[in-house]
Order: sequence, then C-alpha cells, then structure tokens
Amino acid sequence: MPETMHPERLTAKILLEQTPDHLHVQFDTGYRVLSSAVLNGGFVEASHILNLKVAKHTAGSIPSFKPPAVELSGYCQKQGWQGTAVGMMTAASMDSYRMVKTAHQGVDLIVLVTAGLSNARRAGDHAEHRDIMGAVADIGTINIICLTSAGMTPAAMIEAVMTVTEAKAAALQNLDIKSQVSGGAATGTGTDAIAVAADPQADKIPYCGKHVLFGELLANLVIDAVTSSIRGARG
Repeated sequence: MPETMHPERLTAKILLEQTPDHLHVQFDTGYRVLSSAVLNGGFVEASHILNLKVAKHTAGSIPSFKPPAVELSGYCQKQGWQGTAVGMMTAASMDSYRMVKTAHQGVDLIVLVTAGLSNARRAGDHAEHRDIMGAVADIGTINIICLTSAGMTPAAMIEAVMTVTEAKAAALQNLDIKSQVSGGAATGTGTDAIAVAADPQADKIPYCGKHVLFGELLANLVIDAVTSSIRGARG
C-alpha cells in the first residue's frame, strides 16, 4: 500500500482520504449516519467518518491508554476537521483495506472494509466480560462503512445494519473461519463496528432487506469486500 493517497471523490458529495493511519470519509453536506462507532455512535448527522489505525491494546493493558472516544476526538481536532465526526478504531493492518462499489438506477453504493481475525467469535459464545453494565474498550477488528448517494428511512438504515451483519457472517462462513472460543462457525469478531451513511437530502429508500434490490446489492458488496479483506490479511 502506498504511503499516501490523494483524496478520491467517490460521489458528488463524498470524498475519501486513505493514509497508512486512517480512512477518512468527508461529506460535503451533512449525512445521516447510523453506527456502532465509539465516537458519536447511534443516529447522528455527521460531516466525517473516521476509521483510525491504532496499536493492538485495551484500556487495561497500558496505563497511558486514553478512552477511545477521547483519542478519536483528539485525532480529528489535530487534523482540523470541522463538524461532527463518527469515529471507529481498528487494530487490523491498513493493508486489509478494501473498497467495492456499484451504481444502479442512479444510486451509488460503496462499502469500505478493514479486517483482521485476532478474536473471531460466534454469536452466543461465552463472553469474557461478565459485568452487564461494564464498559469494554477493545479495538475494532472488522470495521465496515457503507455509503450511499440515496436517502434512507431510519427503519431502512436499521435494516441495512442487519443486512450488513448477515453478509459479514456469510463471508466468514464461506471462508470457513472458526470461533476461537467455541470452534463453531464464526459470525464476526468480538470488536466489530458498522456505519451506514445516507444523504438526508436525497429520495429515501424505504427497505433494505432480502426482497429488494438495494439489500441484494449491499449484501453482495459486503461479502466481496470482507472476503477480499480477510484473504489479504491472512496472505
């Protein structure tokens, strides 16, 4: 991977910057983002999405470790990025970065992935952290960012998260990835993150499930991107 890459315009309103340290998505106008990100997760209107490469550690492993949201916020400030940023972290190598995209019926759809398999898990595996109210500061392993030039209803965005999660699990099953805890087919890792971003000013897609074209396209992009990313990480 080259040391730096010039910013790439993905759509009329979306710019992507890739460096060895981060993936940075910038929106020319505020985008509606639904995510599990540690910085500004949930439903927000955002100007940026950041996937930051950090060393593999947790809050309890080194005394100087900052809470993820604090570290991400400080990084955005140092970069001079204005407006709300949705931020996630990854311990996976940026060499695992993959982008896949398509355009159908005037709608752009783009998926960005970084992936590693250091803590592959199956949903329902025994969890190490037994305090229901406790916080876990582990670093993300499979991070997926989904971008579209279309608008989406809130329900469709939630359905998109479901579709992305199922597609990620399908990719892991296709690759015969096993849980390091139970030995069963892995459905993800213990520290995955997802962000779905849509243009609030565009016509809204109402559904994103298995019976509609948008859901089919999104799922296949995620399967392709996660598969390629993991193969690169293992290679």
